[in-house]
Amino acid sequence: MTPQQMDQLKAFEARAIIEELRKGSVPVDYVPFFTVGRENWLILIEDDLDKYIAEGGAKVRFLSGDYGDGKTHFMSVIRHMALQKGFAVSFVVLTREVPIHKFEAVYQAIVKQLRGRFEGIGIHNLLDDYISTAVKDLALEDGSPSPEKLADISNEIRSLPGMDINFANGVIALLNNRLQPLAEGESQEERDNAREVLYLWFEGGKIAKKEIKPYHIFEVINKANSKNFLNALIAFLRFTEYQGLILLMDELETVVSQGKSIRSAAYENVRLLIDNTEQAGFLHIFFSIIPDILESEKGFKSYDALWSRVRSIGENKRLNYRGVLIDLHRTPLKTGELTDLGKTLRTIHGISYRWDAEERISDSLLQNICKNQKKMGVLSEVRLFVKQVISILDMGEQGNDAIEELDLTAQMVQSQEEMEKEKVQHLEPKWDS
Repeated sequence: MTPQQMDQLKAFEARAIIEELRKGSVPVDYVPFFTVGRENWLILIEDDLDKYIAEGGAKVRFLSGDYGDGKTHFMSVIRHMALQKGFAVSFVVLTREVPIHKFEAVYQAIVKQLRGRFEGIGIHNLLDDYISTAVKDLALEDGSPSPEKLADISNEIRSLPGMDINFANGVIALLNNRLQPLAEGESQEERDNAREVLYLWFEGGKIAKKEIKPYHIFEVINKANSKNFLNALIAFLRFTEYQGLILLMDELETVVSQGKSIRSAAYENVRLLIDNTEQAGFLHIFFSIIPDILESEKGFKSYDALWSRVRSIGENKRLNYRGVLIDLHRTPLKTGELTDLGKTLRTIHGISYRWDAEERISDSLLQNICKNQKKMGVLSEVRLFVKQVISILDMGEQGNDAIEELDLTAQMVQSQEEMEKEKVQHLEPKWDS
């Protein structure tokens, strides 16, 4: 974060940043400023987005790191970068409600978490944005719809490479809903209700087939067709001048704690997504994982169909910044990088609570925290560093006079214990068996 941005930061904004950091996350708008030591990865990911994905390529990468290494944060950085470059992005946290072994649920989460240049979030807002623009383009001088233009755009949407006919007919139905005058006996309320039915269908919601049949939509979202609909979404995004789609799948590691049947179904869907990139284009998928998923017998190794596709990842002892595996745990960090992060945290904490943090918390103390982490072999654990610094800043702000005499090793062990408890809770089974 630049000094100018610091100067413009209001106390409430600073407080919001600190509170998010306490929870292990960072507000979206400030994510790039809390990213340290990951430049080599980000430079080449940016290159992939610009020169491969945006040109029609497709790719799956695995983001590996232990709890506290900053996987979720790194994904947030990718999201920010991709949005800036004109991609649509969906950040999905895999949970009990969104289990990877039920891809129809994953698809629902993808479209509900969709972000782009439109206001708000979700496919509903994407479609609204498109239709609002299209309505102007398809209108005659008197404001009435042009049948010829509507027919042309309908044919164009249906003929898009990778488009599903049901998805296309849904978009066309929404256009007609907005453009066509009310039929005899039709009320505006009926028209509005019809539009909501269509939006619900696009979101993969529960809906009877008879409700969508009038729009020539003959399938509801299910396990068998959800990947086709994902490809149709990409086709529509390209049609609406997006560079492509970036999917960020967080917390895949929770699969390891599930029963064998669920793990197998989950790994099968990961395999299918990898295979889908061979057919799709303009798509980049990132999965966050812990090293255990590559190393343990309950990880990828337990499902041959997936392991045959990913067995090579992680074998190279040298970091390959263009490879399939983004290994944050082994990415070298410098004490100076963490020290600079500590200074940023100190400034924001001072603004947040209106106190002179720099006077109480010295540069040498921040440096010593970094050196201590390095000595203990946990320099890569950025979350541990942030947790320690915020705790010490809290003590300083509350008038603790013994800050400089703190036993930093004991302080770090306490923070590690707290993080270990968080990790255990995090990795507890979350999905139904």
